[in-house]
Amino acid sequence: MKSASTLTYTNANKAAWNASAHLHGQGSSWDALLLAASQPGFNVLGNCLTATLTDLGVAGRSAVQIGCNNARELLSLADLGAIPALGIDQSSEFLAQGAVLASKAKLNPRLLEANIYELPADVGQHDLALITIGVINWMPDLQGFFKAVRGLVRTGGHLVIYETHPILEIFNPDAANPFQPEISYFEKTPVKIEGAITYDGSDGGAGETGYWFLHTLGDIVTACVNSGFQIQRLEEHPHLNREEDYAIYENRPAQLPLCYTLVARAL
Repeated sequence: MKSASTLTYTNANKAAWNASAHLHGQGSSWDALLLAASQPGFNVLGNCLTATLTDLGVAGRSAVQIGCNNARELLSLADLGAIPALGIDQSSEFLAQGAVLASKAKLNPRLLEANIYELPADVGQHDLALITIGVINWMPDLQGFFKAVRGLVRTGGHLVIYETHPILEIFNPDAANPFQPEISYFEKTPVKIEGAITYDGSDGGAGETGYWFLHTLGDIVTACVNSGFQIQRLEEHPHLNREEDYAIYENRPAQLPLCYTLVARAL
């Protein structure tokens, strides 16, 4: 049974994402995505994540993506030979977009609207679990989150996380001095997200209030291990994988880590 605070936060975040979905299912970017999904070789994963999954050997393996959004990354796994079996997200609005993309790609994954902390009993276990950019920071309870993820992976299967590095949370790229830390790396008070959620840092207008949680890399690794995973690789990268306004932190003489890849095996 999840705590009342966990469910309060996740319900708020569900409302925030549903209120923002219309911004992402229209316009030239959406049209381009629809066209790309209808073509052979559809893959939006990027070179870094594609290389990780290729090296891991995902061909023929059943995959689940946690926080799949509009399923574009889940569907991209088919280009690597994996079976995009299940995508889980709280937002019914984004999953509706995912169903459209899946139809264009002629794929039929199960797209499940669910709170990760309250999964139904029929989700099964898979060979690969994928978590990508901007998922972990919406999670108020890391231990509960990774426990749920472990339940989705068969013993011997793998978890791959490709996420923004937590160190970036201390900076504000729009500040007068964007290289001066604005918040402690160890802050535990959730950050309120008041406006509609966009991917390019633009103003999306009014939205529902969501809650963004700051987790250190140590918090993430510890919760992962405590949930029954064995870390096989943790690599920090100098390249950016989040909003473009953070590009000012790339290619510096004294370079920060900007994102990371974690590969773990389910024990």
